[in-house]
Amino acid sequence: MSAPTMAQVQAAMAAMITAATQKPDEPVAMAIVDSAGNLLAYQTMDNLRIFSRRHATRKAYTSAMMGLDSGENARRLHSQGRSISEQGDPNLTHGQGGLVIIKDGVILGGIGVGGYPSGQADEDLSRIGLEAMNL
Repeated sequence: MSAPTMAQVQAAMAAMITAATQKPDEPVAMAIVDSAGNLLAYQTMDNLRIFSRRHATRKAYTSAMMGLDSGENARRLHSQGRSISEQGDPNLTHGQGGLVIIKDGVILGGIGVGGYPSGQADEDLSRIGLEAMNL
């Protein structure tokens, strides 16, 4: 298995959309990618700035490619005195809010959210999606 199933992706997106729309004045974008970083699902709320739309996808991609949650990857690099740019992939980001989708030690993909004022809030919404996958 190299990607979440369509049913898992749909469940994750539905759960995140339900939670996100409870705060319509705080728009976000939500993205799910497979283990190769290919986009499987994407949703954006109205009036969200362009950066946050792209950042959601980059957070999901980073988690899938690095096999770590995006915030944890950034902390690890920082503790080593390194930056994300040293990884040589312009799609990687240091932003918190992406979670790796993993089952039985196999990376299936990543989930990313962008748009909330804090990376922790982005990660919390990503976690709602991850939990809805029932892995």
